[in-house]
Amino acid sequence: MNPSGRPDTPSALPEGVRLQKVLAAAGFGSRRRCEALISDGRVSVDGRMVMEQGCRVDPATAVVRVDGERISVPTGMQILALNKPRGVLTAMSDDRGRACVGDLVRGSSRLFHVGRLDADTDGLLLLTNDGDLAHRLTHPSFGVDKTYVAQVKGVFGPGDIKKLRRGVVLDDRPVAVSSARIRDVNNGRTIVELTIHEGRNHVVRRVLAELGFEVQTLTRTKFGPIELRSLRPGAVRTLSPDETTALYDAVDAGEAR
Repeated sequence: MNPSGRPDTPSALPEGVRLQKVLAAAGFGSRRRCEALISDGRVSVDGRMVMEQGCRVDPATAVVRVDGERISVPTGMQILALNKPRGVLTAMSDDRGRACVGDLVRGSSRLFHVGRLDADTDGLLLLTNDGDLAHRLTHPSFGVDKTYVAQVKGVFGPGDIKKLRRGVVLDDRPVAVSSARIRDVNNGRTIVELTIHEGRNHVVRRVLAELGFEVQTLTRTKFGPIELRSLRPGAVRTLSPDETTALYDAVDAGEAR
């Protein structure tokens, strides 16, 4: 409560993880129930009542109370970006001794890979120890987009782009393509970029095959708001606080739709 007697607004609180996410992780129920706790004036952060949705806290330093009782704020959350090399399995271990993602992140706490890339696909793969976040990022109902760059054999034309944007039917269901564009055409090959939120197996390769194009190389360059950028193959980096916030915002927006 500020000197005027009114609850503090979110702008008075530190940047970080959404407060309702912190409450949910501490065992106070669903996101909607946690939002109700906030709206009812039952939550304070660092001694200040918070009644508006959308504020963020730093789980490592914030003192959060519900009905005056301090809660245990979960810490140790990890979200990593990995540039998965071609030929590496999307798995944390492999009984047959094949190279896998787990080999590249040894020493980290228990991690989930967020969705998967097939062995012949390289690029951006997210890993986290937040199982709920992993689920929401991959479930189609949340509509989190993934962007891929494919080199295909043959010359892509405007008509093919229109077909992608209309949706290509696989297994009697259309695959929604949020955007598609030709990046380059050279020596009988085309580099095409497309954005989808589907998670079906080999979906990009299958969509392009339906149009008559064989994929020669495929790279994921973006997952939601997170970009691959200049991360070298096999390298891992921790998401910045701004990236973490943007990622949670992406799934929250999908839940609100």
